[in-house]
Amino acid sequence: MSLTSIVGKLFIPRQKELEKHLTRAEEQQEKVLNYLVARGRLTEYGHRHGFDAIKNYDDFTRLVPQNSYEELKGAIDRMRHGERDVLWPGRVKWFAKSSGTTNDKSKFIPVTTEGLQRIHYAGGKDSIALYFKNNPNSRMFDGKSLILGGSHAPNYNVADSLVGDLSAILIENINPIANLKRVPKKSTALLSDFEIKRDRIAKECWNQNVTNLSGVPSWMLSVLVRVLEISNKETLDEIWPNLEVFFHGGIAFTPYRHQYQQIIRSPKMHYMETYNASEGFFGIQNDLSDPAMLLMTDYDVFYEFVPLEEVDNEGPKHFVPLSDVEIGKNYAMMITTSCGLWRYLIGDTIRFTSKNPYKFVITGRTKYFINAFGEELIMDNAEKGLAYACEKTGAEVSEYTAAPVFMDEHARCRHQWLIEFKQAPRDISEFEQILDRKLQQLNSDYEAKRSHDITLQHLEVITAREGLFNDWLKSKGKLGGQHKIPRLSNSRKHIDELLQLNNQ
Repeated sequence: MSLTSIVGKLFIPRQKELEKHLTRAEEQQEKVLNYLVARGRLTEYGHRHGFDAIKNYDDFTRLVPQNSYEELKGAIDRMRHGERDVLWPGRVKWFAKSSGTTNDKSKFIPVTTEGLQRIHYAGGKDSIALYFKNNPNSRMFDGKSLILGGSHAPNYNVADSLVGDLSAILIENINPIANLKRVPKKSTALLSDFEIKRDRIAKECWNQNVTNLSGVPSWMLSVLVRVLEISNKETLDEIWPNLEVFFHGGIAFTPYRHQYQQIIRSPKMHYMETYNASEGFFGIQNDLSDPAMLLMTDYDVFYEFVPLEEVDNEGPKHFVPLSDVEIGKNYAMMITTSCGLWRYLIGDTIRFTSKNPYKFVITGRTKYFINAFGEELIMDNAEKGLAYACEKTGAEVSEYTAAPVFMDEHARCRHQWLIEFKQAPRDISEFEQILDRKLQQLNSDYEAKRSHDITLQHLEVITAREGLFNDWLKSKGKLGGQHKIPRLSNSRKHIDELLQLNNQ
């Protein structure tokens, strides 16, 4: 009997509990809200906002304001200095460092003991439970897990308190038993220099029996390419014949799928998406034939949703609880969690594909879209458009970003795409035309603005040199970890920096 078959039995009770997500999600959410409010009454934030008077969801929405990071930043900074009972009872030791979605260089998300166990680790365990349910013949635990993480550092001068990538926090606090089945060794996993870490991971892991991978697709791919270089092999099947699953999240997998399929040829390989972020763990792909993820409704996360078109409204917004969401509509996700995030707009946008069970796909970021001319191009459009253009031209995209070129004196404007190709198309003009036509098919607003080239001109693709995006991240001190390329932006700040670096 394999170790996996023994361990797998431990997940059977949870597999049965997960069936409640199919029919009782709203009931689960009500229990979560009651628990969070009860704990919140013991905090300064709860006293200030009258948590004692909250008896139901209507009271909650009336008394508790919507928050961005900027609204909570002062309280979080006090928590980082060691103050207790500010946004959540007790003192918080860990802060997940994230970037790119606020006016500051970095934001620091509290990670409480409850949040660590009842959100983040709960999501990791459920990913395995659902994978085993779909793959009863798995031998995953008969080998090692290659888990890619970031790094952490001391938090101010507060004893015992650290800040860092969420993945580093998870590795630092993981059950010691789990470390027996994980590679690389902890000291390597937590290195801050990604280039050194990448090389050491590859050297430590290439001769191990790796059966599963966990991490962000872009950074994991970089490590796997180095493994192939060190081993002098063409595919990972030759190195890790028992590799069977990649648990991935953090960024869209579509631009990387073909590259993974090139280096992993085994027909038994599975790719399972998870929606895990510094702020929480929210979804798991429970059916590998369906790209939509199951919303996890019994963690310490209470969900609300804001119609995308209302996100930037100055006036009152229409907040939608889970029971009132509509299938096919884009929403910005708002969360309340046991990490002290109260009615917090996370910055991601999603679209539900079903109710009972509640399943969804990530469509982009509230900040990652181009709407300079009323075209409302979101990341979901961009990913699908690029995938189609690559399919038709044989190209492969490694990294990309896009931004508007604003109107000149002749009222001419366009979208400019900077793309680093792994395999460039033979004809860049053909690639541009296919991408532009597909975006019009995917987005009626973009199509309307492109009509007769009157408002919006044909898009432009600029080819980036090899390694450009990594060099740009390195120049920002953001190479590795959970740092992401800003895919779409209404501002030219990022693309102009990249273009300048590309021309040097």
